[in-house]
Amino acid sequence: MATPWRIVFMGTPQVAAATLDQLVQGPDPVVGVVTQPDRPSGRGQQTAPSPVRKTAEAHNIPVIAAEKIRTGEFLDTLKQWQPDIIVVVAYGRILPKTILELAPHGCLNVHYSLLPKYRGAAPAAWTIIDGASAGGVTTMKLVEKMDAGAIYLQQAIALASDETTGSLQAKLTPIGAGLLLETLRQLKDGSLIPREQDESAATLAPILKKEDGLIDWNNSAIEIERRVRGLDPWPGSFTHFDGKLLKIHRAKIISTERNGKPGEVIRADAGGFWIATAAGVIALDEVQLENKKRLAGSKFINGARIKLGERLQ
Repeated sequence: MATPWRIVFMGTPQVAAATLDQLVQGPDPVVGVVTQPDRPSGRGQQTAPSPVRKTAEAHNIPVIAAEKIRTGEFLDTLKQWQPDIIVVVAYGRILPKTILELAPHGCLNVHYSLLPKYRGAAPAAWTIIDGASAGGVTTMKLVEKMDAGAIYLQQAIALASDETTGSLQAKLTPIGAGLLLETLRQLKDGSLIPREQDESAATLAPILKKEDGLIDWNNSAIEIERRVRGLDPWPGSFTHFDGKLLKIHRAKIISTERNGKPGEVIRADAGGFWIATAAGVIALDEVQLENKKRLAGSKFINGARIKLGERLQ
């Protein structure tokens, strides 16, 4: 039986916390955890620890909520933990060379795409926005270039037609935890042969900003429907109606043929709330006007008194 490896875990959000929860049940001890500092959270913006910090404390694992990771003091703490390998899952910062090379077996990352596709901070979202037929998880060796290290293992899954980033990430998280444990097992027994990524096939999945949620009706119905799903739950999709922000929670494609001007309301009755795009028609099945509750598109129409020919912007 292989000698257990001492693991230091670096991560921040819930997806990383769920992975850490599985990792501590494996054969290798997690000797320390690094996460981002406590941040304001929720409607009241009360300072709260990261999900990873909560999980580490629940398992009585030493944890550092580090503001700076490029200091000698931070590096000394990592060295004191004497890691054989550092596992990184959605930590949220680029790691310097001093950390990448600190552990004998380097840094192992769990990434939620089939690399080299969708390198970056929002791989699951861009998988959906781009209309990919499959998503997946990759374990890889971290290097200085973003998400460009050698691939250890991968597992793909088909995307449902109504897949959102939230539903996809919920599927990928347990897959990633299992793939991580298998990667560690194979690394320890020497059976794993990493393979370099094909740089010519690499694509990017940049971090999403709130303003990315604004729908451009000059896009096609297909592109807009994918975007609504890809930006769910964050940052969410929105447009403007009568000078107010209108969130779009669910939408479906009615037609891919042009019918009306982009953003024009072409149906507003019990049968649906239909909007013309540059190529096709899309139904807004669930919407939410600012400071109001979520409603089915057909119910929203009743209260909003929408007229045919009006434009969403």
